[in-house]
Amino acid sequence: MFSITLRCCIKLLFASTIVLVGCKEPNSTSDKTDLNKPNIVIIYLDDLGYGDVGFNGATELQTPNMDKFAENGLVFTDGYASSATCTPSRYALLTGTYPWRKKDVRILPGTAPLIIDTMQMTLPKLLKGEGYNTGIVGKWHLGLGNGNVDWNQKVGPGPNEVGFDFSYIMAATQDRVPTVYIENGYVEGLEVDDPIAIDYQENFEGEPTGLENPELLKMKWHHGHNNSIVNGIPRIGFMKGGKNAQWRDEDMADVFLQQAQAYIKSKKDAPFFLYYALQQPHVPRTPHERFVGKTGLGPRGDVIYEADWCIGELMKTLAQENILENTLVILTSDNGPVVNDGYYDDAVEKLGDHNPAGPLRGGKYSLFQAGTRVPFVTFWKDKIQPGRSSTLVSQLDLFSSLAQLAGSKERTADSEALLKVFLGESDEGREALIIEASTRTALRKGNWVFIPPYEGPAVHQPVNIELGNHDTHQLFNLKTDLGETTDLSEVNPEKLQEMIKTYEAIRAENLN
Repeated sequence: MFSITLRCCIKLLFASTIVLVGCKEPNSTSDKTDLNKPNIVIIYLDDLGYGDVGFNGATELQTPNMDKFAENGLVFTDGYASSATCTPSRYALLTGTYPWRKKDVRILPGTAPLIIDTMQMTLPKLLKGEGYNTGIVGKWHLGLGNGNVDWNQKVGPGPNEVGFDFSYIMAATQDRVPTVYIENGYVEGLEVDDPIAIDYQENFEGEPTGLENPELLKMKWHHGHNNSIVNGIPRIGFMKGGKNAQWRDEDMADVFLQQAQAYIKSKKDAPFFLYYALQQPHVPRTPHERFVGKTGLGPRGDVIYEADWCIGELMKTLAQENILENTLVILTSDNGPVVNDGYYDDAVEKLGDHNPAGPLRGGKYSLFQAGTRVPFVTFWKDKIQPGRSSTLVSQLDLFSSLAQLAGSKERTADSEALLKVFLGESDEGREALIIEASTRTALRKGNWVFIPPYEGPAVHQPVNIELGNHDTHQLFNLKTDLGETTDLSEVNPEKLQEMIKTYEAIRAENLN
């Protein structure tokens, strides 16, 4: 399925860039290829919770491949995504910049313009400048184009314009239109006589919807997902045309895995960076037929089991191509877990004794720990000593740390250079970290968490997750209260003031 045509090659050319903080102009890959540089693979899951994996204590849900990966790697028990939702975390991962510094960085519709400035330094761009081939396979959700995208022509700017030589993506999320694969800016399988039209405000005449045509559904919507129907599943947004290009959800994990494997095989003779962004276990949860019923936890459990299998297959590919010893692999998730996120899929009814958040409070959308504290493992065969680390790290830090690994001097002020920490050679991690949930922010510093007062509901009712909103300051000591059950703001006013001062200082920093 992996192919690069002359048209695709032409599309890989883009302008040189200027950077946010102390960056240099990247050289071409061919100028700086170094076979001694390690390959880098980031495996990024979608809505996988801290407690969804065996290596963090899950017993009701089996994740044998991720557990093996963790057993042979370094598990960070204090590893964070930047945010409790997907788009902001992905922005932080690729730019090394706190997402709350840019107002447009929030969950995006499928028609949103690209939110990474093409003149901005990115992780793939800096690695490209150090001789790496760069590829993304899977979920993008950082916007495409400059507005008013014509999906029947080259769609851009997008991943290829911010540093990726190769991209095979879905535009946003599985529950949003357009429901098509996009390779290097072009919709795969699109037929000229069946053009695509997308609208997030009004439906197209004669097109069925989940709201009006429930008889056409194989998966019923619970909240917010009742627009265009594709593959028997109602989505967010309206779509017309492109029938031959539309994906079958049940095949998506296989399609992305095959693309990732093909990329590895084609680039194994030179250093490469692969951002493998799985769609599981985000809704709609549609395991391939061979994984249905594997866990007894319904589709959510089954797609996690499916993702686990994909990760195992990817690691097999690295081993079979004899590059496992020269590849740093990082496994993590974009945010915490959610059970009911818009569809009736038995996720709640079949949850049983499984707790996706593990010992943590909250989940996706939440300022409590389960929103941003996620599975986080680094693996490098014979280079990283297996074990567990309680050092505080963030996905933000991968930007500067991987720059170190590649020999680049690129850094951003928000991303700390912690390569020795990620390689298990140091336990001197972050002192403080701002975490974010739907533009609301809080502070983790040492063993303490500070959450400012926020208006709004205490619980996100459709998904039944505590958001962290409260009318006064909240202060928790995670060393003695990992579940954030006891607010210490009144009994420890000195610590509260210290945390407020640190929080306000970081928030006030102007990096422009």
